[in-house]
Amino acid sequence: MGHHTPVLTGIDRLPNHPAAQRLATGRVAILAHHASVNSQLRHLVSIVRDDLGANVVRLFGPEHGLWSTHQDMEAVDDSLDPVFHLPTLSLYGDHPDTLAPPQDSLNDIDIVVADLMDIGARYYTYAATIVAMARACAAQDIPLIVLDRPNPIDGVQVEGSILQDEYRSFVGAIPVPHRHGRTMGELVKIGIQDAGVSVDCEIIETVGWDRSQMFPATGLPWVPPSPNMPTFETAVVYPGLCLLEATTLSEGRGTTTPFLVFGAPGIEPVELAAALSDQGLAGVSFRPHVFRPMFQKYAGELCGGVQLSVDDPQVIHGLELGVRILEVLIQRFRDSFGWRTEAYEFVTDRPAIDLLAGDPELRERLEAGTTLSPLFERWSQGASDFAREHES
Repeated sequence: MGHHTPVLTGIDRLPNHPAAQRLATGRVAILAHHASVNSQLRHLVSIVRDDLGANVVRLFGPEHGLWSTHQDMEAVDDSLDPVFHLPTLSLYGDHPDTLAPPQDSLNDIDIVVADLMDIGARYYTYAATIVAMARACAAQDIPLIVLDRPNPIDGVQVEGSILQDEYRSFVGAIPVPHRHGRTMGELVKIGIQDAGVSVDCEIIETVGWDRSQMFPATGLPWVPPSPNMPTFETAVVYPGLCLLEATTLSEGRGTTTPFLVFGAPGIEPVELAAALSDQGLAGVSFRPHVFRPMFQKYAGELCGGVQLSVDDPQVIHGLELGVRILEVLIQRFRDSFGWRTEAYEFVTDRPAIDLLAGDPELRERLEAGTTLSPLFERWSQGASDFAREHES
């Protein structure tokens, strides 16, 4: 499976792009994280400051911080970056207001460049952070350059439907399905249009990428974009396995294989693995497993559960996989199963599962034990409508 043309992301194209001149002549702010590297693993800040000779005034970091040092939903403070020695403002603090650039933080800036990696699921928060930056840029007539990246779980397959407005949140900020099949640039464009923001936004698109390609076929290096996204396989199952965050079960955070192991104290591993194997889900297998998270849910406790093996990433329907897992858990292991009741991404008045699912129907059907077919039909219709509307 060789390539005829290499995949060039926005950051790879930047040095030879007309936008490079725009950056070289002004005071620049950069919104990035540690995965903001080119195909040679050079970081965006080094490229803009050292190669292009731009005057980089400050950095902005998304959820998890610029170096992915903080866990999910953990507030990140402003700091002086230890590598680039630039003041870094956090766009993920301990309050919803911190999710947007602070007032005055762009007063001395002429242009902003943003490069964050998305992993193909609506819940991933980085695109929402770029849209918040676009809003701040629009308010001060500052141009924004967004560096595009391919969708690591391919740009074709779409699963799920668009969330209802009253279930919008930071994990549902842009009106796309659960698995959206968009590149980061396309996702940001949808978000900016949806927000009604009039901003001078230039997206430097990825070239040489076939939309059917998953990440391994791109030849690009995988840098885990967040602490619990260690591998490409994790990204493949995340559109569905993220739903476990909305339960009392451990989704494997606190282990080295988050989202690929899950369970809770009191679950019988052999029984769970057999029940899941009986579902006949494409592209995955289940192994009985016992694990001990070192932080977050059940820290230090033994959990019974399974390890999920990704056998064929191209045929996995991640969202359906996650929903079928929930169905088996609630039907067969009710004593170990509960819905999360604590705040989730700053929201306390709606259950986390409804925020992730996009409305209450999934939870209501699972609780009542009724068939999920009508939900899957609605999602399927929503996915088709979205894909048709955004054919590229």
